[in-house]
Amino acid sequence: MINFEKLTTMKTKTIFFVAVLGLVFSTSTMAQMDECLTTTSLFYEPAKVKNYEAALPHYGKVIQECPQYNLATYQYGVKMFKHFIKGGDKSKITDLEKAYQMRIQYYPSKSKIGDIYSDIAQIKYDNGIGTKMQQFQEFDAAFAKDAETFKSPKRIYTYFSLAKDLYESGEKDIQEVFDLYDVIVAKINKEEAYYAGKLTALLDKQEAGTTLSKKEAKRLKGYEKNLGAYGKIRGSVDGKLGSIADCENLIPLYEKNFEAKKNDVKWLKGAAGRLNAKDCDTPLFYQMVQQLHSLQPSAASAFYLGRLAEKDGNSADALDYYNQAVELETNPDQKVKYYRSIAENFRKKRNYGKARTYYRKLLELKPNDGNSYLKIAQMYAKSSDGCADNVFDKRAINWLAAQMADKAARVDPSIAKTARAAASSYRQRAPTKTEIFSAGKAGTSVSFKCWVGGSVKVPSL
Repeated sequence: MINFEKLTTMKTKTIFFVAVLGLVFSTSTMAQMDECLTTTSLFYEPAKVKNYEAALPHYGKVIQECPQYNLATYQYGVKMFKHFIKGGDKSKITDLEKAYQMRIQYYPSKSKIGDIYSDIAQIKYDNGIGTKMQQFQEFDAAFAKDAETFKSPKRIYTYFSLAKDLYESGEKDIQEVFDLYDVIVAKINKEEAYYAGKLTALLDKQEAGTTLSKKEAKRLKGYEKNLGAYGKIRGSVDGKLGSIADCENLIPLYEKNFEAKKNDVKWLKGAAGRLNAKDCDTPLFYQMVQQLHSLQPSAASAFYLGRLAEKDGNSADALDYYNQAVELETNPDQKVKYYRSIAENFRKKRNYGKARTYYRKLLELKPNDGNSYLKIAQMYAKSSDGCADNVFDKRAINWLAAQMADKAARVDPSIAKTARAAASSYRQRAPTKTEIFSAGKAGTSVSFKCWVGGSVKVPSL
């Protein structure tokens, strides 16, 4: 028979024991938290005001006794060690690395692996730690672990620059450098497209007459700054590769490897792509294209056949091949090249409406392609005679051309100087203030009846 009185007594004792145990643990935890608050404040307070000499003696105790207290421990720690490293104390690089590793260990969801490891690699490179091969391997590992957050333009350039240096010292094959170049350019394209998309959205908002908020204006400047940095390293990467990626090096390299690689579709695409990019005049290019098309008819092979047709003066066949390439292609970067070729094909024939259509398709994929905006601006300026009935309106189209050139400068810093000069030139061709006053059109809109369409607002006096 169950003794309910005894059972109730045991249950009461158990509840009491658990409650006491919980209180003990709670009191212990609170005491530890209070102790950590005191310990960390001795480090945090001087670190906040960049008094790192006063903060350093307390850092060791913080990471030993309170390693999971707050993410700020490692954020301040990294800043502190970078301060000492910048001052010439290279011994702190090891401490910096440990601070980063502990951050990853205790706060993995708040740690960008590619950014962290590439930062360590860059600091070691800047301070001459390790051989060039060891330095390259650190960047390579960082990119392999997390390419998504490996975003720093400076580190991307260093990564590629080291590969080129290793080729020159005989430690890397030229093909490895070419392969890495493709990866790096794809990365730059991706980052540029991201920032250009954000920038274009804000510029379009401005053009529509909406005033940007302070936060949006700040973001706009940030997007422009980032685009400028990526544009700069794109030029540097191309310049670094340029001395070896020329026809004199490419043709012998590919002639030597063609027989062994002629059934390797990936190799054929890469090799034909480089010969095409450098416009190398060699029968080898034709062989590669024919072989590639026979093995695997693709966007790439269709595009190259289009290039060959264009060189032979057969623009109709060239356009047909280019359209095939666009339909077959899934890679946005490659599709951009095809759209550009089609747009240029139409532009050279003075079929400006269709040319603009393809430049716009290109810009949907690559919003920072300033050259496309410049081409559209040029086509606008050349179409003045057929777009209006009077001299004032004909010249007014130059304001529209100037807007396009301005946009080119904003989204693509690499051509900003050229684009601004073009915009200035177009505005000089537009009606003067005197002519605006005489025509009584200040603040009005001028519409265009030709392929240009749309309208432009006449400046107010």
